[in-house]
Amino acid sequence: MSVELNHTIIHSRDNRESAEFLADLLGLEIGPEWGPFIPVVLANGVTLDFATIPEASITPQHYAFLISEAEFDMSFRRIRELGIVYHADPHLKLPGEINHNDGGRGVYFPDPSGHGMELITRPYGG
Repeated sequence: MSVELNHTIIHSRDNRESAEFLADLLGLEIGPEWGPFIPVVLANGVTLDFATIPEASITPQHYAFLISEAEFDMSFRRIRELGIVYHADPHLKLPGEINHNDGGRGVYFPDPSGHGMELITRPYGG
């Protein structure tokens, strides 16, 4: 049997707001609400299940998404249209820039609950 990640739960201040934010930026669909979860399904079948919890209980996590160049153009355009602060690096020392690591493009930005989101067009080391 091969091992695959099937789903993960992402804590959020507002599960619908966070799911819609990510789905809008990446051009994805939101699945039907299931219990306390609002799912966003990725192309490889992995589901991100957003769950509302008290804000004080949220530990910021990092989520990186490998996307195509065309998807990057669309997503980065949305980031700028929405006025989202973005950086070229995970240490947030290069504001208003993107990176070109491994011959691709990458950008870091926060989601509504404070998680660190990253978009890349090439896998690291690739």
